[in-house]
Amino acid sequence: MMNKNIPRLIFWELTRRCNLNCAHCRAEADDTEFSGELDTASIKTIIDQISGEYKPIIILTGGEPLYRNDIFEIASYSSSMGLRTALATNGTLIDEDVAAKIKKSGIMRASISIDGSTAAAHDSFRGVPGAFNGALNGARLLKKAGVEFQINTTITKRNVDDLENILNLAIAEKASALHAFMLVPVGCGIEIAQTDMIDAQKYEDVLKWFYYKSRESGIEFKATCAPHYYRIIRQLAKEEGRTLSFETDGMTAMTRGCLAGTGVCFISHRGEVQPCGYLPVSAGNVTRTGFKEIWENSELFRTLRDFNALKGKCGLCEYKAVCGGCRARAFYQTNDYMEEEPYCLYEPVRAK
Repeated sequence: MMNKNIPRLIFWELTRRCNLNCAHCRAEADDTEFSGELDTASIKTIIDQISGEYKPIIILTGGEPLYRNDIFEIASYSSSMGLRTALATNGTLIDEDVAAKIKKSGIMRASISIDGSTAAAHDSFRGVPGAFNGALNGARLLKKAGVEFQINTTITKRNVDDLENILNLAIAEKASALHAFMLVPVGCGIEIAQTDMIDAQKYEDVLKWFYYKSRESGIEFKATCAPHYYRIIRQLAKEEGRTLSFETDGMTAMTRGCLAGTGVCFISHRGEVQPCGYLPVSAGNVTRTGFKEIWENSELFRTLRDFNALKGKCGLCEYKAVCGGCRARAFYQTNDYMEEEPYCLYEPVRAK
């Protein structure tokens, strides 16, 4: 019987070095060298391991991955091994030459992080004046070079009322998609969790807005790190008397919420394999254990794939197979990644 838990997306943190100082950064990145960063040869060996067994999308991220001198060599090698390769960048280091190299390396899509619809809003979040204009310029140069780009936005109290404007900006700039990430309290995000995380009710309201807006926006509009969305879309579709389908709802009808350890994983700059970039628990290190062994047999991943091991109301919930709750937020709140999602208002039928 074929293992249904195959890696679909692998986020690979090539470095923690960065030229920005973002308030919410998972990596707690700064402009210094971090010890233990995997070298080019080690990265190629790991790519060989992955491509020999699976064909996931590889997202080269950081920090700022363009800080690595070998980024285009890595991207070219990943592409040559049959892996769809993407880049996650803040966009500010992209000039015409870099954009051309991104295209030549085989990168299929780049994500540009934009957290406000104006320079004032974005730059205050990113910690560097000029970051907004730099990001937009990078996006435009990618478009000119023939590379698809999407905009990634982290939703906090700072920009939750700016979402409509950010969506309009993504459309105006002809982005292929807008992916909105709900803030997860990890890295620098822990420091701003109390002040910047929207509450559970606002979270619910935003995801309902997502549902309606995604059907009229004309661009791929995805809620990320928001497993509740997969419950909400089913509830709202039921209210409308319709069934979700790929034709009308896209991939949201075909996938589930939290994919950490089931379809997604994260490789750190030192080779630690985590369920996702926001859940700082290691399943093993690829410099010592083969990727396939970690993915298929680590206790951490096996536990995450057992929906019956979910605790609290997540364990009771009739939507657990399509939602699953955010395991990273559960870990932040309770130090137990199988506990109930702390930012969910829904009361399961079995819990009433």
